[in-house]
Amino acid sequence: MAKKFTLEEFLELLKKYNVEELEGVEIEGDLEIEFEEGAGIDLTALTAAYTLLSEFGNFLYHSNMALSYLQRLSAMLGIPTPFAMPAMPPAPAVPEVAPPIPEVKIPEKLVEAKFEPYKMEYPGTIEEVTLGATKSEGGTRGYTVTVGGEKSLPFYIFDAKQEYLPVIAVDVFDMRIGLAKAVRMHYDDVMDDPAEWAKKAVDKFGADLVTVHLISTDPLLKDTPVNEAVKVLEDVLQAVKCPIIVGGSGNKEKDPKVLAKAAEVCEGERIMLASATLDEWEMIAEAAKKYDHVVLSWTQMDINNQKTLNKYLLKRAEVPRENIIQDTTTAALGYGLDYAYTTMERARIAGLKGDADLAFPISSGTTNAWGAREAWMTESPIEGDSDWGPRELRGPIWEIVTGLTLALAGVDLFMMMHPGACATLKEISNTLGGRIKGGVADPGEWIFMEG
Repeated sequence: MAKKFTLEEFLELLKKYNVEELEGVEIEGDLEIEFEEGAGIDLTALTAAYTLLSEFGNFLYHSNMALSYLQRLSAMLGIPTPFAMPAMPPAPAVPEVAPPIPEVKIPEKLVEAKFEPYKMEYPGTIEEVTLGATKSEGGTRGYTVTVGGEKSLPFYIFDAKQEYLPVIAVDVFDMRIGLAKAVRMHYDDVMDDPAEWAKKAVDKFGADLVTVHLISTDPLLKDTPVNEAVKVLEDVLQAVKCPIIVGGSGNKEKDPKVLAKAAEVCEGERIMLASATLDEWEMIAEAAKKYDHVVLSWTQMDINNQKTLNKYLLKRAEVPRENIIQDTTTAALGYGLDYAYTTMERARIAGLKGDADLAFPISSGTTNAWGAREAWMTESPIEGDSDWGPRELRGPIWEIVTGLTLALAGVDLFMMMHPGACATLKEISNTLGGRIKGGVADPGEWIFMEG
C-alpha cells in the first residue's frame, strides 16, 4: 500500500539514518502541493517550496533522474531551479582546416629479392641402366644410352642435377601393318624393310634407339618361325649403330621363345627384351641374365603387381638391378592417362623414398596414343559434334601430350612413332632439363633468367 510523505518527513527520515549523499538512486512518486481553496498563490508558500526543493536537491544531487524531475517541477511552478545540472565537458574543437597529408615518397625500384627454392633430399636413388654396348664393351654399337639415376622428381634440378634426360625409341615392325595416315606418310617407303625403317628413324628423325617388334611371329598373323624371325635383328644391327629394343607380338605362348632366341642372337649388344610379365617372366629373365641383356618388367597399371614382378626378377631369377627397367603401362590422353600418370608417379616417388623394389627407370609405350580414335579418325563419329580439326595435327598432338604428361611423372624412355611428336617431346625435355640444343646450360639459363 502506497504511503504519502511530505518533503519534511522525507528529509527527517534521511537525517534519522545519517544519509548524507545518495548515488545511483532512482526515486519514483508523485509530488503534491496543497493550496487552500480560494486563497490564491501565497508567496510565502512558494518561498517555502523553493527552500524545500533546494534542500531536496542537495541530498539528491548525484541522481540524474531526480535532478531532472526537480527541474521539470520548478518549471511547472514557475520558480527558478535552485541547483544546476553538472556541467558537461566541452566538446573538442574541430579544426577548421585539415592537417596537411604527409608527403609519400614513391620508391624508384622494388626491393631486390633472390628466389631460393625449397630443397628436398630423398634417401633413394633410381637405378642407372645402360642400353647398348660399344666395341670396347663387347658389342658393335656406336654409342650407349643410359637412363635413370635420378635423385629428385622429374626436371626439378633445384634438388639434384638430372644427369640423364628422357630418351626416345622409334617403333619399327618386321612387317607392313596398318598405321594412321599421319604416321604412315613418313615411313611408307620403308615399311617393307625393317632395317631401312630403323635407319630412317635414326638418321632422318633422330631416334636415340629403335624398338623392333617381331609381330609376324603371331600365330594369328604370319606365324613366322622363331629362328627365321630373329634374322631381322641381324639386319637391323647392321643398319644402325644405336642400341635396340626387341619386342614380340603379344602372344603369351610364343613371345618367351622369341625373346629368348633374340637374346642369343644379340649376345654382347646389351639389348632390352620387351617384356617380362607376371604370366611369363622366367624364360625371359633367364635369357637376359645369361646374355647380359636388360629386361623390361611390364605390368598393367597396378603398382603392387609391379613391385611383385620386380621382386621375382631380382630375387627368384637373380637378374642384376642394373638390368631392369619397369613399365606400368601407358594409357593415352582421354583413355586413362590420369591413371597411367598416377601409377608411374607413385612408383617414382616410392623409389626416391627408398623402396628398392620400385627404384628403377620407367619406360612408356607412348605409341598407344595412336589407338585413341581422336588421333586418327577424319572427324567425330558423333552426330552434331564440334569439328575435331585436321588429323594431321591432331594425331601428333595426341602423342605429344601423352608423352609430355608422363615425362612429368618420371618416364625415362619413350617408345614413339610420329617424327614431329618425337622431336617436340625431345625439345621440351631438353628445355626443362637445362639442355640447350645439345649443350648443357648450368643448370639451365631459362630457370635463372633475370629480366
